Amino acid sequence: MIDGLLFDKDGTLFDFRLSWGRWAAGFLQRIAEDAAHARRLGRAIGYDLDTGTFAKDSPVIAATAADIAAALIPQLGKTTVAELTEEINETAASAPMSEAVPLRPLLSDLRARGLRLGVATNDTEAPARRHLANHGITDCFDFISGYDSGHGAKPGPGMCLAFARQLGLDPGRVAMVGDSRHDLEAGRAAGMRTVAVLTGIARREELAPHADVVLADIGAIPAWLNGLKA
Repeated sequence: MIDGLLFDKDGTLFDFRLSWGRWAAGFLQRIAEDAAHARRLGRAIGYDLDTGTFAKDSPVIAATAADIAAALIPQLGKTTVAELTEEINETAASAPMSEAVPLRPLLSDLRARGLRLGVATNDTEAPARRHLANHGITDCFDFISGYDSGHGAKPGPGMCLAFARQLGLDPGRVAMVGDSRHDLEAGRAAGMRTVAVLTGIARREELAPHADVVLADIGAIPAWLNGLKA
């Protein structure tokens, strides 16, 4: 019943709080004039430096690097959105990612089932590939797309439809797996099944109306797939 799985990256393959909380704290302190300025910058992107937590509407969660830059610009001086976006992408590429579950064994199992696998992220493609390479899992994926890869950003369905089209899959036999409404709305707009996971910021009650199933993390996908065949 499922021929392909398309994964979001941040909050899905990688634990969002651990991975991007460290990046946000370091990046804000790097570009800020002082501690008070860093806190103001944090508030602009929905990140509390004192508690290390993200607001549920933070652009860091599901928006693009350009969106994050646009939110920060009013609090900065002589820089442009384009320049700040480039700096965000450069630092994001080296951000240490924490796997939501042991990825290599899970992805190998899914491929052994004959599934085609992809990544669709609102990160840019180059940092996304760097993160996957750092964990030795690039070869597990048949398709890797960022918002700058030519298919648009989520919640638009472009990346989802490109995955299905390039691999010759029926979108109705593909599941989009993600931790945010952007992911799930993109999947549904493409005619795919939608699988929500709770390794991001959004809670079960926020995701459930937009998902066919809500799982604790992607490690529960094999059992879910087994249930579909039963």
